[in-house]
Amino acid sequence: MENQLTSGSVWKKLILFAIPVFGANLLQALYGTVDLIIVGQFASKAAVSAVSTGSMTMQTITGVVIGLTMGCTVLLGQNIGKEDYKASSRTIGSSVALFVITGIILSILIFLFALPISNLMNAPEEALQATASYIRICGMGSICIVLFNFISGMFRGIGNSKTPLVLMAIACVGNIIGDLILVGLFHMGASGAALATVLAQLLSVISAILIIKKIGFGFEVVKEELRVAKKETLLVLKYGLPIAAQELLTGISFMVILAILNTFGLVASAGVGIAEKICGLMFIVPGAIMSAVSVFSAQNVGAGKLARAKESMFAGMLITFVVGLCMFAISFFQGVQISGFFSNDLDVCLASADYLKSYSIDCIIVGFNFCMMGYLNGLGRTGFVALQGILSTFLVRIPVSYFMSKIAGVTLFQIGFATPMATVFAIAITVIYLKQIQKQKKIV
Repeated sequence: MENQLTSGSVWKKLILFAIPVFGANLLQALYGTVDLIIVGQFASKAAVSAVSTGSMTMQTITGVVIGLTMGCTVLLGQNIGKEDYKASSRTIGSSVALFVITGIILSILIFLFALPISNLMNAPEEALQATASYIRICGMGSICIVLFNFISGMFRGIGNSKTPLVLMAIACVGNIIGDLILVGLFHMGASGAALATVLAQLLSVISAILIIKKIGFGFEVVKEELRVAKKETLLVLKYGLPIAAQELLTGISFMVILAILNTFGLVASAGVGIAEKICGLMFIVPGAIMSAVSVFSAQNVGAGKLARAKESMFAGMLITFVVGLCMFAISFFQGVQISGFFSNDLDVCLASADYLKSYSIDCIIVGFNFCMMGYLNGLGRTGFVALQGILSTFLVRIPVSYFMSKIAGVTLFQIGFATPMATVFAIAITVIYLKQIQKQKKIV
């Protein structure tokens, strides 16, 4: 198996690896966005609120799964860098068993607790049952969500970022077709959007299995290794659980913020839901670069090329800063127009644009934090990555959102500042951490 990331131009290899990741992330963002667009055009405000609240819940759960799969991605990347393909095979076998079990457990739990989750989210009364229905149906398909994200992370860990793009394209097309039929034609509202999501994920997983049978991994994975091997499973959990915990708590923080803003009424709820979807689109590039830096660093750490891993972090920072400036300008000045793609209700679009004006500041600075996190992920220092995310969430993002919401006459614009403030805090403590471990000569 030829190693592509441990030699050659850092910039060229990083960008070439990141482009398919960007494409996959774009399609993943569109995957959820399509639900909101089609529901916004064919259903009621209550359905829009249900999809925005329910999809944020599922996004949080998916984030936890992606965080957990990062353990597999990092461990595989390090093994590939060492050219230890037997260890890579054991890692894949153990991860398959681990994530199948995880998917089954999640499917059961989400199905059973869909209504309590909707209540915790303060879903508006008009949208409560629709929100619960959306979460319940998506929960039933959690096994597909888990397996899809695991397979994508696995391919990226071995240096293949193109196959996850193909799989996401299949899922996205399937979701669009499903939404148009179930929501547009049969008027099933939020439930139709959820069912389309599950069926599209199932189609993608089936496609992934067929692709694996055809192209393989570049090294042999025997059936006997499809089990929960203690060593590899513990390493996957060691690297993945901190990121999963961070994703869970970060997702909860956004859910708490949405729950706070849901008290402002149906228009604010729908507007913030749309703004979050737009922000998700704006963060696609930094998210793709972070994933690329994580894999790039992991493989080069495995190969003993730590300086090369660090260079990828700085290259990623410059790329995300330039793109972030463009995203900020678009969202700040064209918020109403962009929101109009998601809803034909002017009040909802105005609420979304108001929130975006302050939230979009994060586009400029979030790339710095993402690239540092990607670098530290590759080093295996996922514990600190999780810690800084937790601290920024519970010391800044949630408190600022809560106290701002209690101010008389407060607007969504003012509450939106909570997110960039949290990012500034996260960057500060991460820079301090990097300087500290460099002084201790633990990294180059």
